[in-house]
Amino acid sequence: MAFWNRRRSIDALVAPHSGPALKKTLSWPHLVALGVGAIVGTGILTLIGVGAGLAGPAVMISFALAGLVCACAALAYAELATMMPAAGSAYTYSYAVLGELIAWIVGWSLILEYSLVVSAVAVGWSGYATGFLAGMGVELPAMLAAGPHVEGGLINLPAVFIIAVVTGLLLLGTRESATLNAILVVIKVAALVAFVAIALPTFNSANFTPFMPNGFGAPSLPFMEQITGQPVVQTGVMAAAAIIFFAFYGFDAISTAAEETKKPERDLAIGIVGSMVVCTALYLVVAAAAIGARPVASFAESPEPLALILRELGQGTAAQWIAVSAVVALPTVLLAFLFGQSRIFLGMARDGLLPRRLARVSVRGVPAVVTIFTAIVVGALAGVMRLDELASLANAGTLAAFGAVGVCLIVLRLREPNRKRLFKAPLWPLVGAITIIGCIVFFFSLRGSTQQWFLIWNGVGLVVYFAWSAWNSRLAKGEEAEG
Repeated sequence: MAFWNRRRSIDALVAPHSGPALKKTLSWPHLVALGVGAIVGTGILTLIGVGAGLAGPAVMISFALAGLVCACAALAYAELATMMPAAGSAYTYSYAVLGELIAWIVGWSLILEYSLVVSAVAVGWSGYATGFLAGMGVELPAMLAAGPHVEGGLINLPAVFIIAVVTGLLLLGTRESATLNAILVVIKVAALVAFVAIALPTFNSANFTPFMPNGFGAPSLPFMEQITGQPVVQTGVMAAAAIIFFAFYGFDAISTAAEETKKPERDLAIGIVGSMVVCTALYLVVAAAAIGARPVASFAESPEPLALILRELGQGTAAQWIAVSAVVALPTVLLAFLFGQSRIFLGMARDGLLPRRLARVSVRGVPAVVTIFTAIVVGALAGVMRLDELASLANAGTLAAFGAVGVCLIVLRLREPNRKRLFKAPLWPLVGAITIIGCIVFFFSLRGSTQQWFLIWNGVGLVVYFAWSAWNSRLAKGEEAEG
């Protein structure tokens, strides 16, 4: 039973293959825009309110902690992506470094992450779209504006609609969708800069007192509520950081585009690290301006906190433009993650861990089958689930993937120190350690119910693996030499 640790050869992984090919159409500006488009989205436009409700003004520390862990993960991704420029992201790296079973768990977790991110962003977009339409005098029926968790709600129709639109765009082709994404990213960043310019003159330092009303928070364990019979409420800086972590990742979507990048040895590192630097600086400034402008309690529960802050400042027109920019530009996040999800599926299908028919590529160089399948799944989730539930569970999948990338960085440095590296993560032992430890701490800062559902999801995944995937992979059938 040595299948659990059989590994793909890195040399075979990067060698030209005869299977379905993706077109090399992307350069580093496309990748930076893809990363910024994926990172700057629901996290800052919507989840800043959720995070502030958990940590108070100390949400600034939450942003910094989440940004630190993600920055280290980004450096690890940049090194591994330039070594293995193939579709699949953390799943592919784990398959080559840690073995098939770990790779399956990482890939299964990435399916959870990307699916729920798209669903969560669609729900966040729906909140802004509904507010924008209301400002235009168009009121959607309550049953069509929210899922069943809201009184009178049935299905979040705007969320389902935007997923369908973005899916159609992706089916047109990678370069076409990436170019439009770059234009929309400029609109989104300009809106955030405008928010800061309007909010900063009203800055009131009194809004930062008390700075840390809920402390740092205590860790939670899976099934703790069932064991103690008492509800466990996660608050504080770490609980907020574990949720706000959602606001930073997205750069991993860049690594899924490795196979479609013209010069992956240069462009991947620029795209991953560059997008993280831009977004971290932008986030901290926007968060400080938001809290300085209005007390946390006034916007913590809002689905459109930045627009609400501007309205309370008497800037109704500016608030409407923020809502417009969110409605127009949030789909860039959907585009980036739907793009990434389809490439994860593609990599797993090529390796035989999922049915190989999913690896079909259309004449436009797009994995059409998995793109449509993914859209159906995430559309169903977005139609009925709450934003905070989606974001929290998506984070659990991401933390598993980021932690695995940190381990891959360290293991590969020790196992193959002389292998050519086009980008080298500085201080790699520290970068790897911060990534791994940070992901573990954040995971245990999530709600116990979130951890529980994550374990159940991976339990189902292991059943699928042992029942089918372990016997049908390319390595199991001897179609490719092991590493």
